[in-house]
Amino acid sequence: MPSTPGRAWLLRLVIAFSFAQGAVSMARPAVSYRALSLGADERAIGVIAGVYALLPLFAAVPLGRRTDHGRCAPLLPVGVVLISGGCALSGTAGTLGALAAWSGVMGLGHLCFVIGAQSIVARQSAPAEQDRNFGHFTIGASLGQLIGPVAAGYVISEQDGALGRTSALALIVSAVVAAVSFSSLWRIEQVRSVAGPSKRGDKVPVIGILRTRGVPAGIFISLAVLSATDILTAYLPVVGEHRGIAPATVGVLLSLRAAATIACRLVMTPLINLLGRTVLIVVTCLLAAVLCAGIALPVPVWGLGVILVLLGFCLGVGQPLSMTTVVQAAPEGARSTALALRLTGNRLGQVAAPAGAGLIAGVAGVAAPFVMLGGLLLVAAGLGLRRSPVGPSPIPPLPGTGAPPETPLLKRRRG
Repeated sequence: MPSTPGRAWLLRLVIAFSFAQGAVSMARPAVSYRALSLGADERAIGVIAGVYALLPLFAAVPLGRRTDHGRCAPLLPVGVVLISGGCALSGTAGTLGALAAWSGVMGLGHLCFVIGAQSIVARQSAPAEQDRNFGHFTIGASLGQLIGPVAAGYVISEQDGALGRTSALALIVSAVVAAVSFSSLWRIEQVRSVAGPSKRGDKVPVIGILRTRGVPAGIFISLAVLSATDILTAYLPVVGEHRGIAPATVGVLLSLRAAATIACRLVMTPLINLLGRTVLIVVTCLLAAVLCAGIALPVPVWGLGVILVLLGFCLGVGQPLSMTTVVQAAPEGARSTALALRLTGNRLGQVAAPAGAGLIAGVAGVAAPFVMLGGLLLVAAGLGLRRSPVGPSPIPPLPGTGAPPETPLLKRRRG
């Protein structure tokens, strides 16, 4: 299967995703601070964080079906409009109910963007390029997660009762940042993609996709890793409030985590070559479980920074490799639907994990949800260890050639 000529589309996609994710990463902690200014407690913040994922939970599979049988690119501008609108309207919300509703719109926009973008990467990448291209694609998310929290922390201030006003300003700024994504959305999808959309009559039942070996494990690993990232974003501001850490410092801590994730994805290919995909997933999930539990300890700020850097590196593995796992395991005519099911699992985790975290925090304290995350990541490590390999690990291109070396499998296919 040949790769799509040129990779300018991937660079533009990374840039667009950086702005879209940066807006969301700025808005998520701003929503938490906005909720605190409106009188929310830990349970209410958990519910609001869960609503962000509620609409996407029901929309992911229909959107994936549509993408399997049509073009992916139209979902990107729709997603940007919803993200920008959700951010702006969250900034003007005067009640917790309205704040939760507009947070849900923001989540739906993020889902539209990600389904379209992931499907483009899957279609326009040859099998040997998928680990690398998905890793580069997720660098866009990490860049957004690096810059967004710092920007939110810089804008938001608690001094003189300004938390309500400055958190609203941060949400308005995040809406503008999301709109910048439009500048990179031109000619992202090739007219003739690698796999091409499947025929209308070739729909694969959802239950059949879920029964495919490798798909359930990939979905759960992604769910666990994203839940960890999501609860870190939503609950580190609450931990900071209880430990007397300023919002700007919390923003820096979250950005350290994102910077470590970028570093991980830049060295993804040599790590896969050294350890293999399965071992890499298992080891990083185990280490992330221990590090998440470590956040519950009363460590100083510098110690929290070290934990978050190591945690960010470990969490950088799960998302791109779970994408490759699901794409390579799924039937050819249902890869966008399989990616949508993976996102459905992500959103299910984003609904259940923050709600569970809110309940646990209300009973056992604000650090307890991170112990829960440690348990979730341990389960993910176990599933990663038990899953059967989907096939040979993708092989990176030879230096200076831009094309992957031939394997016996590719030679047999060609023969």
